[in-house]
Amino acid sequence: MTDFEWTRAQFDLPDGMIYLNGNSLGPMPRASVPAMTSFLNDEWRSELIKGWNTKNWFMQTNTLGNRVGRLIGAEAGTTVVGDTLSIKVFQAVAAGMAMVPERKVILSDNGNFPTDLYMVEGLIKLKDAGYELRTPDPEDVLDHITEEVGVVMVTEVDYRTGRRHDMRAIIERAHAKGAVVVWDLAHSAGAVPVDVGGLDADFAVGCTYKYLNGGPGAPAFIYVAPRLLESAEPFLSGWYGHEAPFAFDTDYRPMPGKIERMRIGTPSIASFALLSVALDVWDKVDVTEVHAKSIELSELFIREVEARCPGLTLVSPRDPQRRGSHVSFAFEHGYAAMQALIADNVIGDFRAPNVMRFGITPLFVGEAEIIAAVDTLERILREERYTQDAFQKRALVT
Repeated sequence: MTDFEWTRAQFDLPDGMIYLNGNSLGPMPRASVPAMTSFLNDEWRSELIKGWNTKNWFMQTNTLGNRVGRLIGAEAGTTVVGDTLSIKVFQAVAAGMAMVPERKVILSDNGNFPTDLYMVEGLIKLKDAGYELRTPDPEDVLDHITEEVGVVMVTEVDYRTGRRHDMRAIIERAHAKGAVVVWDLAHSAGAVPVDVGGLDADFAVGCTYKYLNGGPGAPAFIYVAPRLLESAEPFLSGWYGHEAPFAFDTDYRPMPGKIERMRIGTPSIASFALLSVALDVWDKVDVTEVHAKSIELSELFIREVEARCPGLTLVSPRDPQRRGSHVSFAFEHGYAAMQALIADNVIGDFRAPNVMRFGITPLFVGEAEIIAAVDTLERILREERYTQDAFQKRALVT
């Protein structure tokens, strides 16, 4: 049974802040400072190069990967962490393309996070072999999975609206048509139950700085189905994925039959230290219970906003089973209203063109925070504080 009072105590949030943005960047675990101090003093300073062996730095890609893998239903030995999510998207899609080289269509949707689409566009240009990226509306993806499609690349939870794709239906349809599926779980891991193994997913990627609380720029992860570990082509062939990395051969041979083949270059061990203590919290958490609590709090948030905040329109799915762990409302003055909220220490975020986005993360958010956040939003709208000049200027990061 997940103890949400205990999880709340594990995070170091500023006094008075209501943080509804864990879907974009999770808050800092209290254990982060001692963990980083220990890494600096007891590992890097004292061990220096010996740490690759004495502290097992070399295999942390895998040990941490297994811990992340548990949260997405992955079998041990099928997930590694390292690099960035953009790199992992590139890597997974390239591997998928190599599995069905005669098919030249990559299918995504026009609601996917832009960097995923950008990485595919770059890969298509690099291949220069007649590939095409198709992006129908998210609701129409299933109907566009035909015999022409080689790779289906979708993000399970829409970054703007929180709408969830039907993983089972898409995987079954894609496999029936002979296509490979790459899942981006950036807004899924730690937010909703995922079972990549049970659903027979081919590839999955995601980040660890959102719901998993690994810190800004925390390493990404990649999952490869056990049946593909021998054949998945590591298009980005770095030394860390070599069959014998310390033989220093001049030709590349991927690690046979193991997830190590999807490693690329030397990872950030400092980032691993932060991710490890964040996962210490998740080791004591049941994702199914987190999701149930998120639904309870999200439903409360939606009811309160719709009852008290005129002008805001729900753009997330009404059915809680069809959305992730963030709730989004459209508002004509959404950017300015969000800046006014932030100024009042209620932290959400904004996505163009008019979406106010609120992460409902039960590990550190409860009913009191939900009610207080809506109180503040109601007051800002009633007083039209969003019209103030201070809230009109766009910051570099929105």
